[in-house]
Amino acid sequence: MPNRSADALFQLVQSLERSEKRNFKLYMNRNSAGGDLKIVQLFDALEKMKQYDEETLLKKNPGIQKQQLSNLKAHLYREVLTSLRLLRQDENIDLQLHEQLDFARLLYNKGLYHQSLKILDKVKDLAKANNQVTYIMQVLFLEKKIEALHITRSMQDRADKLSQEVEEVNSRLSNIGTLSNLSLQLYGWYIRNGHARNEKDKKDVDVFFRNDVLQHAGNCYGFYEKLYLYQCYCWYAFIVQDFLMYYRYCQKWVDLFDAEPRMIEIETAHYIKGIHNLLSAHFDLRNYQKFNDTIAAFEQFTASDIVQHNTNNQIQTFIYLTTAKLNKHFMEGTFTAGLDMVPYIEEKIRDYELYLDRHRVLVFYYKIASLYFGSGDYSRSVDFLNKIINWKMDLRTDIQCYARLLHLIAHYELGNFELLEYLLKSVYRFMAKMENLSIVEEEIFAFLRKSFRLSPRQLKPQFEQLLATLKPLEKSGLESRAFMYLDIISWLESKITHTPVQEVIRNKYLEAIQKNR
Repeated sequence: MPNRSADALFQLVQSLERSEKRNFKLYMNRNSAGGDLKIVQLFDALEKMKQYDEETLLKKNPGIQKQQLSNLKAHLYREVLTSLRLLRQDENIDLQLHEQLDFARLLYNKGLYHQSLKILDKVKDLAKANNQVTYIMQVLFLEKKIEALHITRSMQDRADKLSQEVEEVNSRLSNIGTLSNLSLQLYGWYIRNGHARNEKDKKDVDVFFRNDVLQHAGNCYGFYEKLYLYQCYCWYAFIVQDFLMYYRYCQKWVDLFDAEPRMIEIETAHYIKGIHNLLSAHFDLRNYQKFNDTIAAFEQFTASDIVQHNTNNQIQTFIYLTTAKLNKHFMEGTFTAGLDMVPYIEEKIRDYELYLDRHRVLVFYYKIASLYFGSGDYSRSVDFLNKIINWKMDLRTDIQCYARLLHLIAHYELGNFELLEYLLKSVYRFMAKMENLSIVEEEIFAFLRKSFRLSPRQLKPQFEQLLATLKPLEKSGLESRAFMYLDIISWLESKITHTPVQEVIRNKYLEAIQKNR
């Protein structure tokens, strides 16, 4: 079967909106002899294909020879990007600044130094107004070149002022680069491992945070310095499960954009990510009202032109809004109602196949499996957990582990005791290998091992004993990690009271709402 994601040109053509396709055709008619017929022919052929298949492409388009195809594809790729740039240049500050810098260089090459400097002044002002520090540095480099090679008499103390500006911008760029690196490293650690698994993990992250992040915290005056610093705090707090700190810095992250609304359009992906993290913080702290207020504001934002006219923003808002809606069902104990979302999520995963990374799909599968488990449909839960377990990857070892543990409990609920004996050993070995066994997991395994030999009447005291053991660990440092992935307390309470697990969670939610009134 052809690999849909194997060809870069095919991906690009398939990603185009109707207006972008029409613009490409107009662009080709205007800028090439006879519309460059073979290029347009190749474009039309790729647009009609559901999957990329070179043999089929050549067979259906005899005018395109195999030996020509590589060059035609490279040419078409450049032309599509050029037409997109012309269509979208007013929507993106980067493209606007690039264009003006290009004009300044063209004027310089013509020997029109004063005109070039005039444009560079405008570019610098625009870059400063939009926090685009890298462009300020590019402007300064061209200004220095003009002043060093030509006598412009533009200013008496020009050399001193330019030197001072360069030093200031260099200092800012260094700080931005360092903090963005640190933020990326912390986020990368989380993507690989999830939350801190043990004291060693926590100590490693603590040392990294203290030695690398905190020493730069005092030099954050601009937008990007603050943004990356707040991200560092967010990832650190989330990894070590300090949810109050996590909430505080997620709020600072979003407030940063609220203070400079223009930056929402420029750094929309960072803004969306900030909203997502703020929603996660409200979810973790069970801030019910704030969660609902934030999700309502986020849903309204997804309907804005900033999102609707940008494919990347549409995909990101789908991921994070859908995640928030699933979390709302988990929080409120409405698992069965949440199942209505599953066909929509599966359809979107197919639609966005070219764009979604494996990590996002993995998280969706786990959340869907948890929905089915919470609603009492253990067979469907197992189906989605198998998708995770059978998917060979080195991402999110935490989800890999807890998917196996939930898989075990689902088979326990289904009464598949013969299979359980084998699975117990396999899952225990896997979690031990991943260093993912804490007191909580050890107690669950111990209970499941002896449960096979117990009669239904003997089981209830064992459930009660396990609940008494685990309950104090729910808020206990690193031990609380397990409860973020599995609401084992509610499951045990449901077994003791013979009440569906979603009803147990729903009652807890309603009690909390009543208390907060």
